[in-house]
Amino acid sequence: MLLAHPGYAERPRNRVWINRYRKQLVKSISPQFLEEIIGYMRKRDLLTAEEAGQVQEASSLSEQVKVVMDLLAGKGSHASQSLQTYIETTNSQLVDAGAELGQLERLTNLLLVEGLTDIQQKEHDVMQIEATKGMRNVYKKIPLEKLFLPLSKVSIPPRISVTVGAAGIGKSTLVKLFVYTWAKGELNKDTVFVLPLTFRELNTYEKLSAERLIRSAFPHITEPTFITNGTARTLLILDGLDEFKTPLDFSNTIVCTDPKKEIQVDSLITNIIRGNLFPEASIWVTSRPTVANQIPGGLVDRMTEIRGFGAGEIEDFLNQMFLENKDLSSQVLSHLKANRSLYTMCTVPAFCWIAGSSMGYFLKNCTDQFQEMATVPKTLSEIYSYYFKMALSSDWQEKQRETPRIEQTINNGKKIIGNLGRLAFYGLLKRKYVFYEQDIKAYGADLSSLQGSLCNRILLKEDMQFSTVYYFSHLTLQEFLAATYYYASAKRAIFDLFTESGMSWPKFGFLNHFKNAIQRSLQSEDGQLDIFVRFLSGLLSPQVNKLLSGWLLVKGEHESFRSHAISFLQSCLNTDYVISSRTVNIMQCLYEVQHMELAKTVEEAMKTESLAGMLTPVNCSVLAYLLQVSEVCLEETNLSHCLTYHICKSLLSQLLFCTNLRLDNNNFKDNVMELLGSVLSVKDCQIQKMSLAENQISNKGAKALARSLMVNRSLMVLDLRSNSIGPKGAKALADALKINQVLLSLNLQKNSIGPQGAKQLSEALKQNGNLRELILSSNCVGDTGSVALAEALRVNHSLTTLDLQSNSISNKGVTALIGALFLNSKGPFPWPRPSFRLQTVMLPQEVTLCISFSSHSLQWNFIQSKAAKALAQALQFNTTHLSASWRVACLSHCPFTCILGWNRISVAFSALCPNCPSVFAGFHCSLRGNSIGVAGAKAMANALKVNRSLRVLNLQENSLGMDGAICIATALTGNHGLTYVNLQGNRIGQSGAKVIADAIRTNSPHCVVEM
Repeated sequence: MLLAHPGYAERPRNRVWINRYRKQLVKSISPQFLEEIIGYMRKRDLLTAEEAGQVQEASSLSEQVKVVMDLLAGKGSHASQSLQTYIETTNSQLVDAGAELGQLERLTNLLLVEGLTDIQQKEHDVMQIEATKGMRNVYKKIPLEKLFLPLSKVSIPPRISVTVGAAGIGKSTLVKLFVYTWAKGELNKDTVFVLPLTFRELNTYEKLSAERLIRSAFPHITEPTFITNGTARTLLILDGLDEFKTPLDFSNTIVCTDPKKEIQVDSLITNIIRGNLFPEASIWVTSRPTVANQIPGGLVDRMTEIRGFGAGEIEDFLNQMFLENKDLSSQVLSHLKANRSLYTMCTVPAFCWIAGSSMGYFLKNCTDQFQEMATVPKTLSEIYSYYFKMALSSDWQEKQRETPRIEQTINNGKKIIGNLGRLAFYGLLKRKYVFYEQDIKAYGADLSSLQGSLCNRILLKEDMQFSTVYYFSHLTLQEFLAATYYYASAKRAIFDLFTESGMSWPKFGFLNHFKNAIQRSLQSEDGQLDIFVRFLSGLLSPQVNKLLSGWLLVKGEHESFRSHAISFLQSCLNTDYVISSRTVNIMQCLYEVQHMELAKTVEEAMKTESLAGMLTPVNCSVLAYLLQVSEVCLEETNLSHCLTYHICKSLLSQLLFCTNLRLDNNNFKDNVMELLGSVLSVKDCQIQKMSLAENQISNKGAKALARSLMVNRSLMVLDLRSNSIGPKGAKALADALKINQVLLSLNLQKNSIGPQGAKQLSEALKQNGNLRELILSSNCVGDTGSVALAEALRVNHSLTTLDLQSNSISNKGVTALIGALFLNSKGPFPWPRPSFRLQTVMLPQEVTLCISFSSHSLQWNFIQSKAAKALAQALQFNTTHLSASWRVACLSHCPFTCILGWNRISVAFSALCPNCPSVFAGFHCSLRGNSIGVAGAKAMANALKVNRSLRVLNLQENSLGMDGAICIATALTGNHGLTYVNLQGNRIGQSGAKVIADAIRTNSPHCVVEM
C-alpha cells in the first residue's frame, strides 16, 4: 500500500479530513503516536476520559485507531482540523515504534559503505554500537534520490542494493519514506512499479512463484509478465531479511528461471537475488548487519547503511518526546549524557525512545525530597525495569492517572508478561523475532489478552493479507522479557531450560541454570545471548530487585544468589590473556549486577598512569571493558609504560576503536608493529592518532606500519620519534606516503634516517598532496638531505610544517631550502590556519603573495655570520610582521632577505581577510648554537634598532664574546619590543655583562636578559 502523508495533502473543502484519510491513518498510526494523539485531544477537551477508556477497550491497535477516528469525526470539522494540525506540526511521518519524530535528514542521506565490517558480521547490534560509539568511519554519503542511480557517467545502475542498520534504527521507516516519495513523483520517475514486500509477509507462504509474488503486492494485476520479463521498469523491495524464518542458502539452491513455477520461498528469494528471476528488475533488501552477510558480497552491487542519531538529533528527539515539558526533556538529556554507555546507545531511535521514556518516568515519579535519595537509572537493566514498571502501571507519558482498577490491571499485566516471557525466550534461541497466531498459542499465551496499552507498547500486532503477525517493539525488549522468564523458571526447573523438549541432564537450583546461561553465551560466536545474559545478571542487582519487587520479582530473593553469581562471573575473566567480545560482555554483566570493584581499581590506575605491573589476565579483561566505556579514554587512551607483546595482542580488538592512542615507552619491538599494522589495516579501524614514541622500532617495524598505511583510512597523526627506523624504515614510510591520502602529521624525530632517508621522503613529498606536518629533527640529514627536501618543496603545495632542527645543515642546505620556498610560493595553496608554521598562499588582487614563516628553528645547524647578516637585513624590512620564530633551517643572505621583504605585507593581507584567523602572532627567533660571531651580532643589532615586532631572541652559544655583547647592548637602547634575550654560553665576561645591564636599566627595564 502506498502511504499518503496527510501533511502534504490539500485541505479538503467539502468533506471532513479524517474521513478522507481514514484508511491511511488506520494502517499507519503507531501505538506510541496513538497515545500522543489521545493525550493531545484530551488536553484540548476534544476527548473525554470516558472516551479515552473506550479506545483502550478496543481489541487491537487498528480498532483503537478506528474508535478515535469515529469519535473525532463525529465532533465536526474543528476536531478534524485539530487532528490534521497536530499530525502536520509534529511531523511524525506515521511510523512504527521508535518514532522518528521528523528526524528524516539521516534517512535521506545514507552512508555508502564497502561491504560489512568484521564486527558487523560477528557481533550483536548493541555490542556493535558500544564498540564503535555509534559512529562509522565512513565519509561518503548518498542521497535517497540517487540510491538506485549510477554513481558516475561510466557506471551502471545497481541491480542488487542492500541497506543495513541496527534493530530500531529506521529501516522500515526508510522504505515507507521512499515509497511515499516515489508515489509523489519526486524520485525514480522512470520506475513504473514499486513492489514493497516484507519478509513478515513472505513467512506466511510455504511456496511461491514469481508471478504469484507480484499478485500478492498488486492483486489487480491480471497479467504480470510485463514485470517478470522486464518490459516495465520495476523495483522490488524486500524489507527485513533478519525476520525471515529460513536462512538463505546460496550454495545449495536449485536454479529456477520459470516465473510460473512455485518453489520454496527461500529458494525464490535466492533465485531473484541471483538474477534467475526478475533479471531486469532492481532489488532492494534491508536487514540487520549480522543477517545481511547471508547474501554473498559478490552479488551485492551497492551497500548502504543508515546512520544513527547525532548529538543534536538526540536532543531534538527528546524535545519532541516531551513536547509539553521542556524542563523534563533537558533533565532527561542531562542524565543520559552523564552515562556514556546509555548515551551512545541513544544513537538508535528506538532505544532513545525507551531510555527517554524510562528516564522521564523516573523523574516524573520522584518528589523533590525523594529524588535526592533515589538512584538515577544507570544500567540497561534499570532502564528496562522502569520501562516495564511504567507499562504495568499503565502510567504512560501522555496518559493521566485515571485508569480504574489499577491493581487489577497490574495483575493482568503481570500474567501477560509471564506468558510472553516464554515466547520471547524460545523465540530468541531460535532467532525468531516475528510470531504468528500458532506461535502465540503454542507458548501458552492467550490471544484475547494481547490487547490494550501494555501489549501495544511491548508486543505489536500487524494484520497481514492472510494472517496476523506479532513482534516485540524492539529486540532488546524481547531479550529483557526472555531474561525475566529464565530468571523465574530457573528457580524451580530441574532440566536444562535451553532444551525446549526438557530432555537433558538434571540441573537443580538457580545458580546452576545461571552458570549454564553464561557458559552458553561465552560459546556463542555471534553474541546472540550477550544482552540476554546482561539482563539476567541485572535482575540480581539490588536496585532492579527494589524496582520490580511485587511486579516481576520477589523482594530480597537476589541476596541468596548475588555473591555466588559475581564469583562465577569473575572466574570467567581469567582467560590467560585471551580477550574476546564475550569476555568484555562478562564485565558488562558485572556492571549490570552492580559489582564494579575491579573496574574502579583499574580505572584509578589509568588515571594515575600506574598500570605497569598490574595487568594480570583478569585486569586485562577489565581494561578491555574500560577502553569502551571509561571517561578516562574519551579524549586520549594512554597506555604508555605498561604494555607487553602478549598484553597488546590480547587488547587488539578493543584498541581498534580508540581514536587517540598513546603507546609510548613500552619497549615495543618489530613484532608488536606487525600486530598494530594488522589493526590499522582493518576496515573497522577508528584510530586517528597514534603515538609510538621511545620504543625499539627498527626498519622491520616501520615496514609493517608502512604496509598498513597503504590501506588505512583513519590514521591522521603518527608519532614515531626516538626509535631506530633508519633510512630503510624511512624508505618504507615514504613508499606508503605516495599512496596514503589520509595521514596529516608524521614525526620521525631521532630516528637516524640520515641523508638517504631524507631523499626517500622528499620523493614521497613530490607525490603526496595531503601531509601537513613532517618532523625530521635530530636525524643527521645534512646538506644532502636538505637539498633533496628543497627539491620536493618546489612542487609540494600541502606541507605547512617542516622541522629540520639539529640536522647539521650549513649555508648550502639553507640556501637550497630558501630557494625552494621562493619558487614554492608561486603555487596555489589552501587557506592558512592558525597552527601553520610554514605557509605559502595566493593573495587577491594587488597583494600578490605572502610567505609566512611562523616557527622556524635554526638551532644547532652551523649557520654563520653571513646568514645572520641576512636575517638582520630581513628584520629591518620586516618592521610590522609579528612572526619571527624560525623552526626550519632556512637562512641565506640573498633570497631570505627578499622573502622577508615580502613579509612586510602580511599584516595588510590579514586585514584584507578579517574573518581569517591570524597566523602572524609569533615572537620568537632562535639562533642557538650557530656561531654567528661578532659580525653576525653587529648585523643583528642594527636590525633590532628599527624592528618593533620581535619579542624573544635566543643567541645562546654563538661565540659572540664581549664585543658581540656590546653590539646587542647598543640595540637595546633603541629597541623597545624585546622582552627576553638569551646570551648564555657566549663568553661575554664581566665588562660585557655590565654594558648590557646598564642598557637594560636605562632603556629596556621590562626586558629579561640571561647571561
